[in-house]
Amino acid sequence: MIEVAVPAVVAIVAAGATLTNKIHNRISDVDRRLDTFELRVAQDYVAKTDLAEITDRIEQHMIRIENKLDRIIIK
Repeated sequence: MIEVAVPAVVAIVAAGATLTNKIHNRISDVDRRLDTFELRVAQDYVAKTDLAEITDRIEQHMIRIENKLDRIIIK
């Protein structure tokens, strides 16, 4: 009876180790991909303060254009 149990236990432990290893590899792969994505986001996207400054400058230019158009229409 013990001759049957030992290989079965070894097979179960080996299957568990293989499953654990595959799960660990998948988690590592997802972690690496997430790190790459975070790096791309940090490099490619504009900071919120910079965007607010740019938007404010565009808004000021649009106001000046509107004022000029209003003066042209009034004449």
